Parts: sequence; C-alpha cells; structure tokens
Amino acid sequence: MNKPNRDDRSNNVERLEQMVQNTEQNISEANETAANTELTASQKEQIKEKNQHRQESIEQFQNEIQEEKAYREGNDLQ
Repeated sequence: MNKPNRDDRSNNVERLEQMVQNTEQNISEANETAANTELTASQKEQIKEKNQHRQESIEQFQNEIQEEKAYREGNDLQ
C-alpha cells in the first residue's frame, strides 16, 4: 500500500509567482500578435477574451500567493 504524499507547500509561493510571470508573458505575446499582424476582428476578439481570462487567473494566483505567505508565516516555513 502506498503512503499518501505529505502536503509539501514549501515552494508554493515561488511556483505561483512563476505562474503569474508566465501568464503575464502570454498576455504580452498575445497583445503583440494582435497588434503586429493582420487578424480578423473575430481573431482579435478571441485574443482579447483569452487575455481577460488570463488576467482573472493572475488575480487568483495572487490571492493564492497571499494565502500561502500567510500559511508560511503561521507555520514558520521558509
């Protein structure tokens, strides 16, 4: 029988911060694509919608980062 994995939260803040950076990069690249190519109005709208979802994800990641930092402080994890 396998042992359940311990809840290892030691790198969650760093992992989430990397996810924020990656998502911000995706937004930037999508904006460049929309600005520098001849896309249809529909394609530009799709990019806009995806970027809105990406921004919502960033906000959720930032909330999780705050929760993880609070957990670290409360449990003296570094």
